Amino acid sequence: MNVQVNVELPEEVFSATRSTPADFVNEMRLAAAVKWYEIGRVSQSKAAEIAGVSRHDFLEALNKFGVSPFQVTEDELVKELAI
Repeated sequence: MNVQVNVELPEEVFSATRSTPADFVNEMRLAAAVKWYEIGRVSQSKAAEIAGVSRHDFLEALNKFGVSPFQVTEDELVKELAI
């Protein structure tokens, strides 16, 4: 089931971001999904679903935004490999 959410924004937002309302919504969904993935709030597959893209496209977006596709810290990885 899909839920529609309406957000009111000033028209200047679209000229400032040089985007159409539809493009802005897609970018906003992707940016939110990337951030939520980065902070560990959602998994890669859920983030891709939120963004409305394939998991492959989401991984490319992570690269574009400079976000690691791995959700473990260096210390966690070292501990895991030491076991």
